[in-house]
Amino acid sequence: MLPDLTQYMWILWLALVLIFVIIELLTLEFTFLMLAAGALIGGLGVNLLGGAWWLQIAAAAVVSALLLFTIRPLLLKALRRGSADVPMNVDAILGMSGRVIGAFTEGNGTVKLDNGETWSARLPEDVSDSLLAVGTRVSVTRVLGATVEVSAPPSPLERTTKNG
Repeated sequence: MLPDLTQYMWILWLALVLIFVIIELLTLEFTFLMLAAGALIGGLGVNLLGGAWWLQIAAAAVVSALLLFTIRPLLLKALRRGSADVPMNVDAILGMSGRVIGAFTEGNGTVKLDNGETWSARLPEDVSDSLLAVGTRVSVTRVLGATVEVSAPPSPLERTTKNG
């Protein structure tokens, strides 16, 4: 005679909750957290109340589905509410200003950006080397691989005449 293994279902539910929580810690998307809560509330809860094995599974599935489609979207919205898009990598460099640290000859020079990085720089074809001496403030207009294209920011007089 085989023993009745349904009396040990509570161990299965606890193990399932533990596995779901570990997976949730790795993914951080609240999906497995909702499945863990469904297994804990639905599966283990019905088990402790003496429900049949099929009722435990059904309750865990229903509770998990309810949590997935009601609570999870609210949690994700609350989590992402305060996070604005932060430019990264090349997007963060575009428009950044810096200072010329290596004189421009034949359109090529060196700049130190405000984030502390030193870059090889190139001038647009319509800008003369003599306009950007060492120490001149510049701003990045394009990123060309490991080289940035820079131009001198407009002077305050040019800005007011263009805008007004």
